[in-house]
Parts: sequence; structure tokens; C-alpha cells
Amino acid sequence: MTTATATTVLDYTSDSYKDAYSRINAIVIEGEREAHDNYLQLGELLPQHTDELVRLAKMEARHKKGFEACGRNLSVTPNMEFAQAFFAQLHGNFQAAAAEGKIATCLLIQALIIECFAIAAYNIYIPMADPFARKITEGVVKDEYTHLNFGEVWLKANFATVKAELEQANRDNLPIVWKMLNAVEADAKVLGMEKDALVEDFMIQYSGALENIGFTTREIMKMSVYGLTAA
Repeated sequence: MTTATATTVLDYTSDSYKDAYSRINAIVIEGEREAHDNYLQLGELLPQHTDELVRLAKMEARHKKGFEACGRNLSVTPNMEFAQAFFAQLHGNFQAAAAEGKIATCLLIQALIIECFAIAAYNIYIPMADPFARKITEGVVKDEYTHLNFGEVWLKANFATVKAELEQANRDNLPIVWKMLNAVEADAKVLGMEKDALVEDFMIQYSGALENIGFTTREIMKMSVYGLTAA
């Protein structure tokens, strides 16, 4: 990752930057909106954890407002149509799993894959962000670790009974992450974010989460292949 300051590299007022930002900003807004809805849905599936999941959902709603403010600060209108299409596959898979009562699959999609994706993106973005967005994003990324932790704790406690479901959910959903990264590679680069760095940070976060749940290093390496072969 570059250690240069963003101001020496990027022109936040340029048409090219604003054009790319319109899609990246929309993605984070939509991601936080869907996360809010997903945690509320999980609260219905896990009634004993409803209060905690409602709290997490409210955090995501605050994040959404923060990222909307980032767009307004740069006078950029987020391309929400692009963002909704960007998340369509993961959204559909989450809804299908929720309808079948597959809590482990829902948690892998939202609390592991999406949260690790967000953490990786925010970690790479922060050094290159404009000052206003940097402050907002630094606050958000701290919260995302809380959301990741909820998924890890529940899945670890239920690991023996959900392991096979998690392996299938990984096969079904991890390849989608690489398609998503490919879809925004060019825009991310305009914002100073290199795809290789995003992939590396995501795999560090995701592999760490899988290890915390109970998977062995060998199993994690095998599971990771499903993503890399689709990149």
C-alpha cells in the first residue's frame, strides 16, 4: 500500500475523480443500507439476540448517513442504480438463505464476507481519502469490527452443527466477491485503491475470521481457492 499522502496524488475536484466516486460512494451507501436491513432480518431469525442485532443495524444506518455526507461534500450524486446491481447477487443469496432459515449462511454473507469486504476497502481507502471522508471512514471501520465479531462469536459457538453449511455458503458466495472487485477495479484505482491491496486485505480479514470460528489453516486455504479461481 502506498504511504504517500492522497493530496500529492489525487485531485478530488476533477471530473474523473467525481465520476469514479459516484459509483464507489454509492456502493458504500448501499452496502450500509443492506447491512441495516440484513441485521434486522437476522434479529427475526435469532430472537434471543434481537436487541444486539437492532443495535448493529442502527450503527449501519448511521454509517449510511455519514457516507451520504461524504458525497455531498464533494458535490457528487451517488449512482445508486449501479450500487444495487453491484450487490444484487449477494443480496439475492442472503434473502434466499433467510427464507430457508439458514442462519449460518446469512451470517457468513453479512457478518463475514460483507464486513470483511468493507473493512478491507475502508483500510485501503482511508490513506487516500479527502480529509472529510477520512474522518468519517475512520469512525466507521472501528464499528465494522464489532459486526464481524458478532458473526464470529455465534458461528464459533455453533461451529460443529453449521460447519458443512458454512463450507457450502463459502463455495456459493466467495467467488462473487472477486466479481465485485473486478467490477470496480478501474474506479477504485482512480481513488488511489489498488485491486491487489484490496484482495490482500480482504483475505487477511476473512481468513482470520474463519480461523476464529474454528476452521483449520488447511481448511481455510482450501476454502480460499473458491474465490481465487474466479478472480
